[in-house]
Amino acid sequence: MTATLTRSALLDEAYRLADEGRHVFWLGRSKRPVANCPDCKNSSHDPAACACLTCHGFYRANRDHDRIRDMFRTVPNGTLAIRTGAPSGIVVLDVDLGNGGDVADLIRRWNIPPTAWVRTGSGGYHVHVAHPGGYLPCSQSRIGQGVDVRGDGGYAVAPPSVHPRTGRPYVWVERGPLAEMPPALVEACQPPPAVVLPAGGATPSTTSSGDIKRPDRLLAAHLAAVDRAPSGRRRVVLYGSARGVARMVAAGAISAADAVAALTDAGRRAEQTERDIRRAIEGGFHAEGVPL
Repeated sequence: MTATLTRSALLDEAYRLADEGRHVFWLGRSKRPVANCPDCKNSSHDPAACACLTCHGFYRANRDHDRIRDMFRTVPNGTLAIRTGAPSGIVVLDVDLGNGGDVADLIRRWNIPPTAWVRTGSGGYHVHVAHPGGYLPCSQSRIGQGVDVRGDGGYAVAPPSVHPRTGRPYVWVERGPLAEMPPALVEACQPPPAVVLPAGGATPSTTSSGDIKRPDRLLAAHLAAVDRAPSGRRRVVLYGSARGVARMVAAGAISAADAVAALTDAGRRAEQTERDIRRAIEGGFHAEGVPL
């Protein structure tokens, strides 16, 4: 009976979130997107235009009750998630207490007004705020230690889903209107300004001592390589770019947190899974002997 009630509550919550303007979808029990079907896995096509019911992760998020129900029946033991970013009008600030996050410090530091927030199944917090418009990228520890930003190109688990490791549910602590993001917080969430690469796509040179003359251009070149990679090579290119960016970290040209955030954004643009992105980055840094 408990399982039945839990599943019914999940579907009811999915409908409610959709009616509130959130685009929702279902993850597997492990909090990862459902695997693509063979046709989608082995071909390159626009994930947003794909007609498959559950392929391509958050691209399947929607507000249609019938489609949400069909997805739920296809993934009966799945986890409810919200697509963050402009489609849902929401940004989620994910506070990981085990990684040094402090929700009270986050709210005080950025002067976040009262808003909706969630106690996660792992004991952390999701602070929900209104999307400011434009493009606001996902990032890791950019705005504070142990705080990940789930913006455009991201997603967040929603109550009353159950955490696969702890067995504890995600719970609304406060549910109501979303607060506007303070301008200083919006600015802090943005990556360094994009730069134009030299003509011909050449990468910047370094001095004989190894000091990097133009770290912004070098970083942009590494990320552009991921953006240009063909579908069958994106994971390998991301790994190679991670090695190059790791060398920048070793040279003191960029912080490890900013490097990981930039590479993660590039991996998401290249439609890689969160697991593959993490492995590519960790593998690249390990190969260069650079700690994360």
